[in-house]
Amino acid sequence: MTRIQRAGERYPGGDPGAGIETRHALSFGPYYDPDNLRFGALLAVNEERLAPGAGFDEHPHSHTEIVTWVVEGELTHRDTTGHETVIRPGDLQHLSSAAGVRHVERNDGGAPLVFVQMWLAPREPGGAPAYRVVRGLGPADPYELPRAGARLRALRPAPGEHVVIPAADHVYVHVVRGRVLIGAQELGPGDAARISAGEEQRLSAPGGAELLVWEMTDPASGTA
Repeated sequence: MTRIQRAGERYPGGDPGAGIETRHALSFGPYYDPDNLRFGALLAVNEERLAPGAGFDEHPHSHTEIVTWVVEGELTHRDTTGHETVIRPGDLQHLSSAAGVRHVERNDGGAPLVFVQMWLAPREPGGAPAYRVVRGLGPADPYELPRAGARLRALRPAPGEHVVIPAADHVYVHVVRGRVLIGAQELGPGDAARISAGEEQRLSAPGGAELLVWEMTDPASGTA
């Protein structure tokens, strides 16, 4: 089964007055929909837009795998385990909050910042926080997240190229830029497809695109 969520169907959040605009794909904060709580291991898929100088002050996380993909601009990250990094387009940031960590996320640059942040539920709670940055994640190097039974691919099909999306218990496709065709459905920037217990899918990008694709397995199925 495939469910399409259009960019305009995302729930608006953030604090526009402070230069923070957010679009939530799943229930988050004051937005609660009992039929839209999570998908597979995904607890949140947030599109964030931060004006220059805007950001999220120090705040806590626990028992969550937080993966961030920068689309435009530069994201400055600082956390209580001593990491301070700048994440740029094409970079992947993974913060495993485990038993607890606090961090700051800001746009300290002079241009608008756009990023996609995805939260996943770990299969086992607790442990020590961990942090990793992958610079320039390519389509041939999927990011493995075994703690959540998940794998992330960053795909950039060229104009007219076809891409095969492997079958998995849960597949989440987020269109970062460009337009793609999944079957008879056309998806544009900010649109997403949720594919449950299906066969592999063929996807095409008539004019080229950038996609984030999560492949997730249920615990009984093994590790992604």
